[in-house]
Amino acid sequence: MKTLRVDLGERAYPIYIGPDLLGQPELIEPFVAGSQVLIVTNETVAPLYLERVRASLSHKTVQQVVLPDGEEFKSLSVVNTIFDALLAQRFERSCTLVALGGGVVGDMTGFAAACYQRGVPFIQIPTTLLSQVDSSVGGKTGVNHPLGKNMIGAFHQPRCVVADTRTLDTLADRQLKAGMAEVIKYGLINDLAFFEWLEAHMEGLLARDQALLSDAIERSCQIKAQVVGADERERGVRALLNLGHTFGHAIETGMGYGEWLHGEAVAAGMVVAAELSVQLGWLDEGSLQRMQRLLERAGLPVQAPKSMAVERFFELMTIDKKVQDGRVRLVLMRAIGDSLVTGEVAPEQIKGALKRHLAAA
Repeated sequence: MKTLRVDLGERAYPIYIGPDLLGQPELIEPFVAGSQVLIVTNETVAPLYLERVRASLSHKTVQQVVLPDGEEFKSLSVVNTIFDALLAQRFERSCTLVALGGGVVGDMTGFAAACYQRGVPFIQIPTTLLSQVDSSVGGKTGVNHPLGKNMIGAFHQPRCVVADTRTLDTLADRQLKAGMAEVIKYGLINDLAFFEWLEAHMEGLLARDQALLSDAIERSCQIKAQVVGADERERGVRALLNLGHTFGHAIETGMGYGEWLHGEAVAAGMVVAAELSVQLGWLDEGSLQRMQRLLERAGLPVQAPKSMAVERFFELMTIDKKVQDGRVRLVLMRAIGDSLVTGEVAPEQIKGALKRHLAAA
């Protein structure tokens, strides 16, 4: 087992990474605040892992909520079922919520924990690659709105993160590949050596080599923990973690939540961001092609949906948490492993990049 730490002072917490961690109650119990525990999971994960997690909490009073599975259910109406369960079972402020599932479950459980009685503890047990390397770490919680992804939410840090790599054995291939987009992102934003390591080991990662996956998850979480520790509430450097996300969120919203997986949309979004970087003279064409090759080897799309009109695409980009004073702030690239945040790209330049990208489909 590997152990990392997110250094946030009194809100600091560990990340445990390794195989067969769900059967180790000593990893979870120290972070359960009181006697009441609500496990939130979904209909896909529950048959696989719910009883194992319940068994690790045998000394507690445990209830459960099983949500429908899919990004299209990441909404206020569905998160309200968590509040219904907490209130119906008379859960107190000393209760603990446990998120058992992927990013959707983790985001909704964390949001419910942030809101219930103005804040109760929660624990993340991520079961997808994307949630293990990204969404379970850093305290971003929330739900989608028909007009914009993740526009309703709160910062609420977990007490601990338990990433059992064995859960990836049951993960669908499409979900594994989608998670790989976030792994590649870490190399692109600030770690050329990690990007080169991914180039050398992509086939082994997709074949679910446990040692390789554990190393990739550890390095991804190290990068994210360092960034979050320096900028918890995304006032500066943390925005770099959003490479491809402004374009990607527009794809997810425009196509309908669940049509494109988050990682798929981010992959295409990173390509658009890199193309714009090339057009601005910041990134060389060879780096763009190198990035595209790795994404394609990972089985990820490098082309945004041609059905999205440029004006609609840009409109959706303006409904984004990174917009400041009416200007779209983007994460762009100077080189592989060297990225920056800027709000100085004119709308006409962004639209021009979108037009060229979509015309190439």
